[in-house]
Amino acid sequence: MTKKEIVKAISDELGLTQLKTKEIVQKTFDAIVETLVEDRRIELRNFGVFEVKMRAARKARNPRTGGQVEVPAKFVVTFKPGKEMEAKVRELEEREAARAAAEAAGLNPPIGTSLPH
Repeated sequence: MTKKEIVKAISDELGLTQLKTKEIVQKTFDAIVETLVEDRRIELRNFGVFEVKMRAARKARNPRTGGQVEVPAKFVVTFKPGKEMEAKVRELEEREAARAAAEAAGLNPPIGTSLPH
């Protein structure tokens, strides 16, 4: 999903113009980035935690030459999903496993339909 699709979905649901919704979504993203730069951590309840961490310097291999190269230390953003997000992803995993099992058993449900839980 792209930012444009997110804006469209939110504007349709809330009855706002796409222009105003785009501004709100962009301001939200800007606030997240600014907080990461200033505080190095932002916790969004029921969503997850973004955190800036230092990745240590390391040696890597150039895939073209096979030679070793030094990769310097750098800051990276990590994300740890919240419990609610993890639970929903787990449900998706379970539905996919049930679909695959049904398919393997010869019960081919049409694409886009879900099996009973």
